[in-house]
Amino acid sequence: MTNTQQAIHDARNLGKGRMLTLGLQHMFAMFGATVLVPVITGLSMSATLLFAGLGTLLFHLLTKMRVPAFLGSSFAFLGGYAAVVSMGETHGLSAAESLPYACIGVFSAGIIYFILAGLIAAFGARKVMRFFPPIVTGPIIIAIGLTLSGSAIQNCNSNWWIALLAIAIIIVVNIWGNGMIRIIPILLGVLGSYIVAAAFGLCDFSPVKEASWLGLPFQWKNTALSVFSNPNWGLVLSAIFAIVPISLATMMEHIGDMCAISSTVGKNFLENPGLHRTLMGDGLATMLASLFGAPANTTYGENTGVLNLTKVYDPRVIRIAAVFAIILSFCPKFSALIACMPASTIGGVSLVLYGMISAVGVRNIVENQVDFTRSRNVIVAALILVLAIGIKYGSGDAIDLGFTSLSGLAVAALVGVILNAVLPGKDYEFGTNPQGDKAVDFEINPSLRK
Repeated sequence: MTNTQQAIHDARNLGKGRMLTLGLQHMFAMFGATVLVPVITGLSMSATLLFAGLGTLLFHLLTKMRVPAFLGSSFAFLGGYAAVVSMGETHGLSAAESLPYACIGVFSAGIIYFILAGLIAAFGARKVMRFFPPIVTGPIIIAIGLTLSGSAIQNCNSNWWIALLAIAIIIVVNIWGNGMIRIIPILLGVLGSYIVAAAFGLCDFSPVKEASWLGLPFQWKNTALSVFSNPNWGLVLSAIFAIVPISLATMMEHIGDMCAISSTVGKNFLENPGLHRTLMGDGLATMLASLFGAPANTTYGENTGVLNLTKVYDPRVIRIAAVFAIILSFCPKFSALIACMPASTIGGVSLVLYGMISAVGVRNIVENQVDFTRSRNVIVAALILVLAIGIKYGSGDAIDLGFTSLSGLAVAALVGVILNAVLPGKDYEFGTNPQGDKAVDFEINPSLRK
């Protein structure tokens, strides 16, 4: 019996008590990153937890209950939410009124997952992924982090000492942490700076006192479906065009995560149940979440780190974590406590997070050994970066086309994909460089370092 087979055999003989404890540990690992997305964007905290749990269960159903993956909030779409909120302001809408439009864009991005899954099932991953090489996805990921950096600095400006504390905790945990501590740097950074801010009277907890203990996780007005009672079709199109191109990066992240989970568990999940099934599971979870006002979902590197740490690979443990998240989503008082987090804490954590996102883009380029002595690669990367950042800071976040608007990220992604397709010399082949295939992971997850 191999080590992997022994670990799975042992997991199935853990007993209910240890299974529940391991499930709680997995929820603890995903928690800090998952709740940070609604805190930054303004989306519903309760809905986020609910559809992280439901999305995980749905993913397991579509992947034949074989893949031990947890689906939490995706950081990659943060730039898309920010762009749509900015566009909504030009139409006289508040951030809360604009977010359901952004959710329509995310729903549309989920459809792209299905399209790619169908193409992979029909033609194979290598033929399809040639059109989404690191020379396109790498610069897009770099641009996502850089275009978000301004908002992190704005939040830090409210209290730099609290922000610096959050940053320091994350750095210390990443560099010197051990075991489970090393897997949850974001959560510890949030908790540490939040507690200090509260001790110095920098937090207003009155919303927590007013919130009830039990309640529904979402409201109709926050859902994507509410838009169609009185839609602004121009903003609907703008949201779709702004967010759908980001799916190019998130699908690569998904593939990288599947490679990492396969490597950790010792099973090739890209072959069985198949990459097309895992993509469909991720896409459907994202579509369901976005319909009800929750962030896009993605497979979580933090939970892969827990698998690596515990050597317990039984997918049932992940499903227990999903149930815990669903239960917690029905507690408005808990959501209010998270919502009271000071802006400086958000700013400090975001500063690290956005930098890490850009660094992941650099890693994707380096580990896939993209050749920048070739002019075609320099041109593709240069135009992606300049268009994304230039439009963001030089044209008020988006280009107005009359009937719709395109964000800088959307323009950059479209230009990058088209240029890569038409310029001669495409040399990327998916599956030949396992290290490069795993180089796209937006989560801060140092536990997977070799």
